[in-house]
Amino acid sequence: MTEMKARAAMTTDIAAPPLVSAPASVVRMRGAAAVVGGKQVWSGVSLDIEPGQLVAVLGPNGAGKSTLLNTILGLTPATGEIEVLGGPPGRNRSGIGYLPQRRAFDASVRIRGIDIVRLGLDGARWGTPIPGLSRIIAPQRHAEQQRRLHEVIDLVGASAYARRPIGQCSGGEQQRLLIAQALIRRPRLLLLDEPLDSLDVPSQAGISALIRDVCRRENVAVMMVAHDVNPILPYLDRLVYVARGTALTGTPDEVITGEKLTALYGIPIEVLKDSTGRLIVVGQPDVAAGHAVPNPIARQDR
Repeated sequence: MTEMKARAAMTTDIAAPPLVSAPASVVRMRGAAAVVGGKQVWSGVSLDIEPGQLVAVLGPNGAGKSTLLNTILGLTPATGEIEVLGGPPGRNRSGIGYLPQRRAFDASVRIRGIDIVRLGLDGARWGTPIPGLSRIIAPQRHAEQQRRLHEVIDLVGASAYARRPIGQCSGGEQQRLLIAQALIRRPRLLLLDEPLDSLDVPSQAGISALIRDVCRRENVAVMMVAHDVNPILPYLDRLVYVARGTALTGTPDEVITGEKLTALYGIPIEVLKDSTGRLIVVGQPDVAAGHAVPNPIARQDR
């Protein structure tokens, strides 16, 4: 429950944001570098993310994918030019929804899915909520919260099982409910750390399509860390490949080439097309980030 409350504390209000002039980019990075424990994880990262875009962060284990999300949250120090929601990292967290990497809930967990989602509204508060109190002291606010609660559950397609104990939901169903929790306060930026981890192939496809739909319907920018690009490639607007202390960013057509990925990872990687023209990446590595091979990416991605 501590992890769920920490996620819920990211935001403060579900009301629709005021109609003010918003920055062109939700996230803007120029020559960014991150240092953890005195060691530089990656450097030279430049990136723009616009409202309604789905961006994947990919790379081998230990390359710094989660570090990139933490940098945007303002939890990891970084240098270079970084702007998040029009300000420095950490200033505008109320506009960010965050789903950290996690394991599935144990089957013995009895809290209902709808209550997991509701934690996105009141999980940051101390103490145990008094049932019915908000309905009495703030009926209009309570009605808006209830409306948004059911709206976001319907948005992720979880209405049929939202009142079921979370431990009795499948992995894909649990992820849908947690995405609803992260969305309930209408964030402008949604950060998802390995949302497809441990899911079967049909569930991966379903969650990927859901996230893409959320981008469009809520006009929210989404950054998701993923292990494998193939299940999500048809839905992506941009990619960030992190490996060996650097990063390659761009649209799928710009980034997904055998030459560029081979240069980035330092091992042979092929990019194939199926009969429908869909790209498939073959030979993605799952090696430590410190894999010592020459790095010609600067030469090939000018």
